[in-house]
Amino acid sequence: MDKKELRKKYKRLRNTLSPEAVEEWSIAIANQALKLPIWEKTYYHVFLSISEKKEVNTEFLLHILQGKDKSIGIPKADFKSFEMEHILLQENTPIKVSAYDIPEPVRGIAIPPQQFEVVFVPLLAFDINGNRVGYGKGFYDRFLAQCKPECLKIGVSFFEAEEKILNENIDFPLNYCVTPHKIYAF
Repeated sequence: MDKKELRKKYKRLRNTLSPEAVEEWSIAIANQALKLPIWEKTYYHVFLSISEKKEVNTEFLLHILQGKDKSIGIPKADFKSFEMEHILLQENTPIKVSAYDIPEPVRGIAIPPQQFEVVFVPLLAFDINGNRVGYGKGFYDRFLAQCKPECLKIGVSFFEAEEKILNENIDFPLNYCVTPHKIYAF
């Protein structure tokens, strides 16, 4: 399938998930993530989930990272430039839902993209080669292009891999993708 078809398919599949399934599978993904060889790193980027879109709830990953005393950056999107700013998540970081229904930091200490060692990437679909399909605005492709080449890119998905994404413009490839049942390494 091409990206457009995959976006439709996975938005439809997500919409069939109950709130209980989203929570149960999000916990399973966080538990699977504990098996990844990433926990010696210091700087992690984690997106804040859009519950209306039934995204993987990253709250559980955040708890793990906070429990391990890691430095966590969360994104703030600019829909004029399609760029993101990355704010250090602290106890007092104010979070507000944007006009696009995205929970974001209001203000805080900025972290440059080059500082991140691990980035948890939102996606709609991925294939067995680590190619991903995002929402189509390119926020994460622009961000990941600014990260160091050795930065680990980890997708999180409720669903298993597609065989192949048909498209010339493939989003930035992943190093890993974590599902409730499996870790894919690319």
